Amino acid sequence: MKISIKKALVCCLLFAGATAMAQQPAIIPVPDQMTVGTGAWTIKKSATIGCDNAQLRPAAEYLSQMLSRATGYRFAVKNGKGDIRLTLANEGNAGAYRLSVTGKGVTIEGDTYRGVINAIATLRQLLPDDIESQQVVARTWTVPCVTTPDAPRFEWRGMELDCSRHFFTVDEVYKLLDVLALYKIDKMHWHLTDDQGWRIEIKRYPLLTERGAWRIYNNQDTVCMKRAAEEDAPDLQVPVARTRRDDKGRTLYGGFYTQQQVRDIVAYAQVRGIEIIPEIDMPGHSLMAIDNYDGLSCFKQTGWGKLFTTPMCPGKDTMLEFCKNVWSEVFDLFPSRYVHIGGDEVDMKNWKTCPDCQKRMKDHHLTTEPQLQAWFNHYMEDFFTAHGKTMIGWDEIIAGGLTANSAVMWWRSWAADSPKQTTSHGNALICSPNSEFYIDYQEDRNSIPAIYRFDPVKGLDAKEQQLVLGVQANLWTEWVPTMNRVWYQAFPRVIATAELGWSKPQTMNIDNFTSRLVAHLPRLQKMGVTYRIPDLTGFYNVNVFTDKGVVDVKCADPSATIRYTTDGSIPGVNAQLYAGPMTITETTHFTFRTFGPDNRKGDMVKCSYVKEDLAPAVTADSLKEGLQVAWHDYDGRDCAGIDQAALNGTYVTTGIQIPAEAKGNIGLIFNGYIDIPADGIYTFVLLSDDGSYLKIDDTMVADNDGEHSPREIIGQHAMRRGLHPIYARYFDHNGGQLRLRVMDDKGNDVQVRFCH
Repeated sequence: MKISIKKALVCCLLFAGATAMAQQPAIIPVPDQMTVGTGAWTIKKSATIGCDNAQLRPAAEYLSQMLSRATGYRFAVKNGKGDIRLTLANEGNAGAYRLSVTGKGVTIEGDTYRGVINAIATLRQLLPDDIESQQVVARTWTVPCVTTPDAPRFEWRGMELDCSRHFFTVDEVYKLLDVLALYKIDKMHWHLTDDQGWRIEIKRYPLLTERGAWRIYNNQDTVCMKRAAEEDAPDLQVPVARTRRDDKGRTLYGGFYTQQQVRDIVAYAQVRGIEIIPEIDMPGHSLMAIDNYDGLSCFKQTGWGKLFTTPMCPGKDTMLEFCKNVWSEVFDLFPSRYVHIGGDEVDMKNWKTCPDCQKRMKDHHLTTEPQLQAWFNHYMEDFFTAHGKTMIGWDEIIAGGLTANSAVMWWRSWAADSPKQTTSHGNALICSPNSEFYIDYQEDRNSIPAIYRFDPVKGLDAKEQQLVLGVQANLWTEWVPTMNRVWYQAFPRVIATAELGWSKPQTMNIDNFTSRLVAHLPRLQKMGVTYRIPDLTGFYNVNVFTDKGVVDVKCADPSATIRYTTDGSIPGVNAQLYAGPMTITETTHFTFRTFGPDNRKGDMVKCSYVKEDLAPAVTADSLKEGLQVAWHDYDGRDCAGIDQAALNGTYVTTGIQIPAEAKGNIGLIFNGYIDIPADGIYTFVLLSDDGSYLKIDDTMVADNDGEHSPREIIGQHAMRRGLHPIYARYFDHNGGQLRLRVMDDKGNDVQVRFCH
């Protein structure tokens, strides 16, 4: 066989390219460029860290401590050159850096201090996973020779931590900051006050923490403890260490940060290049302040309404003074340019009857209560501006008008025009829409792709795009009582957020990210991060077969083990080990569960393998296109009672979807037929927020009922070609989502006809 020189050269180049790709380090976020050289730098015990600028001394000390922990080496820090050299270019591109590793050492050049910190994060990832060990590891420490110029796409790559609903200790916050720094997250939005707890010491108002930081167990605590028992989930158990007894012998839950502890946390974060933004929520979500100091609410009677709590009273001067006094102390603790006032979910009904509020409105020529909130926001923003601060509010602050300086944090995914409204007015925008970035929602197989493919500048012109500061993942902790649960909820979704905020679209690839993420799991284990073990794959919620079924379950985490039961019980560490594909011939109901390498309990998932004959088609005359759907004014918590609620109207839809007319309390009932194009087993993917279910041929195909965040349930049904009766229900109370996909037995989407 003859091979031309040209073909041989092409083969060599392809092989060389493949080898280079194989050797490309698994860096997250993916850098702009990274050139991998030959060889490596071996770290010696005598290695030193040099810096040529006093501003970089904290970064050098941080790097020394980080490296010393696992290597056992001293890493002396000195002025000038060292085996690892830190320098500043002072070019002002916040976060950009250049990293060079040769056989002689490491050179880091950052355009700012934060750029140097970002380079340290990359260097940290170039080292073996053992560098994250909390004890000395006896091994040879090498770093591959690479060069990389790198810079962030957005300046804001954030995570919000809610410490009001459940409290986390200083050491736990430190550990979170260490992990955030590894992935170049540079903002931590700290939610410190809410209806469930006031977590920051304010010396002028000591009752805020003496009483406001503690509560008798509320429904969030009891639900967590109930789930901990029912789901065999220790990370949902409320820690006893967060409780104390009051003088009546009652158990109180809580905790707070002293001002010195806040200073320590802020300083710890600054060294790691992380800016902490405090949120003191007002005028809503302020029950712990209102209940402990007079003159803050409209009336003496306070508490919970149907959805939200009694807000502060913007008509009272005592309330305005309180707010300014609180923020004055907060300013002294947080050097951040930004402060967050909240401003969301305000129940304004008391303002309508409050004499003080109505007088304030009359004095300032306001005609609606939303305008009164806007007045309060502007009043506080003037106070912030006078102290050199920029106010951030949730996107509700758009109502009533934005001022020139405030920044908007967009969270309501259903308010899709918020980014355009904000940026077209000239205001800065941070994207954190709940459908993608609320990481307290249960993660599923769609969560990471949804974050990764999110476009923060969609629909904005070039000028408006410049006002997008970046992206943020938000962790609300109503159902997150422990740090292990924080890790479970936040990781790996925060890592995907980090790459979205840092990397350029042209360098991003979801499949490549997934493979790099899997490579990072051992590193997270070394750090003690009890991340969510990836979803099991290879099956649906309901799997149908007509003769034999094959159970072929997989997990992307190579360190995970899979165990199962078939009697409906929760699999424990001694349950049947899943060892590979199984063939079944009868209907079987499985409960699978993953376990980490330390027998850490992961998610469990129930699925059924159902033996079915092909369901016969039916005949029907005089059919019309589309499905009949009835919209009921329904405010329940499951699908069962929809038909008992008042009927708002009937409509025809082209499929399982929310009619455009349906708003507010939505309860939908669908009736009609689905026209199947050929005999076979079909797959139905039902996405809803909140609950839904789907029946075909009077068989439950996908049961997605109950209150929950966006969630997919996937089921199968075997059918003959032709018409099959279809019936579905859905409910939600605030817009929601509803979608149905149909796939054939090869996993291809099928365009089916619906009729009635």
